[in-house]
Amino acid sequence: MRLRRYLTAAAVAVTVTACTYLPVKESTIAALKELPAKSRQAVIVIPDRRVPYRATVTLWERPQEAWQMTGKVMAATVGRRGIAPRDSKREGDGRTPSGTFDLQRAFGYAKDADTGLDYRMVSTYDFWVDDPTSDQYNRWVRVKPEARSYETLRRDDDLYKYAVVVEYNTDPIVRGAGSAIFLHVWKDGETATAGCIALQEDHVKQIFGWLDAAKKPVIFIRYHDQ
Repeated sequence: MRLRRYLTAAAVAVTVTACTYLPVKESTIAALKELPAKSRQAVIVIPDRRVPYRATVTLWERPQEAWQMTGKVMAATVGRRGIAPRDSKREGDGRTPSGTFDLQRAFGYAKDADTGLDYRMVSTYDFWVDDPTSDQYNRWVRVKPEARSYETLRRDDDLYKYAVVVEYNTDPIVRGAGSAIFLHVWKDGETATAGCIALQEDHVKQIFGWLDAAKKPVIFIRYHDQ
């Protein structure tokens, strides 16, 4: 199936080429206008207005001028309290930050991974600090953190078997604005996250293999009232 959409009046040309299991939202098409000119790949996250912790994810590539969708529309879960308005995310609020963020780094449990991002295998000595009072706040550290709270990146479950770091609040770091935002494997489609974006394992692996750091990929997370 091939469907072409053309946006007019200072918009962008968009080509949708994939057969999708879920409909492509008009808000997804509108989101493409907000992406940085440098980027040739984009992960678009659109919230479900009916259920705060549900969302859809689509993958887009711009080989020349027009954005082209690749693959299908994928179901995702986000923070238990939905997606925060821009610049309002706070540590521990259960919301996913909205906005456009770079995707540069990935991690997982395997020694090697099929991805074009900077990938590292994590062990029980890898941590991400979520204590706003710590000088290591929102940093990935490979020694026991000097902090009151932190995440172990090698979890007992498989949620971080494949994970992409969303470069939210990483440069510069604002204490208390939120930390450890990843795109990772979900527990199931009915379980919200603490603020990350989660999908079924096969879809995260697909995103892993598709992302290419040379194409300056970003993730766009839309607040429902935008």
